[in-house]
Amino acid sequence: MEKEFDKRLTTETVHTTTPSHTEGSHHHHREQEQSVEELREGRQFLKYTFFKLLPSWRTADQTEQQQAKEAFRLIVHKYGERLIVKPFSLFGTRGDCDFMLWLISERLEDFQEMISEILKSPLGKYVTTPYSYLSMTRRSEYIREHRHPGQEGDALKKVPGNTNYLFVYPFVKKREWYNLSTEERQRMMMDHIRKGHNFPSVKINTSYSFGLDDQEFVLSFETDYPSDFLELVLALRSTEASKYTQLETPIFTCVSTPIDDLLILF
Repeated sequence: MEKEFDKRLTTETVHTTTPSHTEGSHHHHREQEQSVEELREGRQFLKYTFFKLLPSWRTADQTEQQQAKEAFRLIVHKYGERLIVKPFSLFGTRGDCDFMLWLISERLEDFQEMISEILKSPLGKYVTTPYSYLSMTRRSEYIREHRHPGQEGDALKKVPGNTNYLFVYPFVKKREWYNLSTEERQRMMMDHIRKGHNFPSVKINTSYSFGLDDQEFVLSFETDYPSDFLELVLALRSTEASKYTQLETPIFTCVSTPIDDLLILF
């Protein structure tokens, strides 16, 4: 399945420089001039769906369990042919969910069809979905100059990497943030971004949920080093932009787990 990712998309890297206010304002003006039709082009939907196995799963007949696992495995492989499907385990990292599917597609309907098929499958009666986050890709208004294909903030195409861990959380800013001038927000965010670049082992995936779901953003961070992510979050607490954060919980620590390995944990 990971080979399929490489065929469809190219990976992202984080790279930015600080623009002057004059150049930044000019670029922002050009972005505002884009038509609604132009803004639609090339964007993707992202879906993070968290599942919890019910207690009844533990007492189910072993044959029924095996049938449910196999049906689920086939669904994951089936949809993996037409959209990005990446499974993660949360066994042992949270008490309120056991696994997560990270889905990426240009069609919102793909999520509806896949989740519906899972819930109608033999596994469906044994799971709940305590958390679910929907978002879209969008070019960042803060990373303006020195753009290149695939850079974080500029990429409309997302692809999961091959790291061992993914950290996910919904994010909401205080309304006061949006009342600040463009230049003031730009200044604070560039400081925020610069501090983030001190942790190159952590790749951020920023997606936008305005009007689509309860949160404003969904942030996910890929890394092989949980300690690096912990230090990154701690470092960003002291930035000026951080005081405008309203919500950044719950936080999910997810372990990248191929579907066959995930089913062993069920």
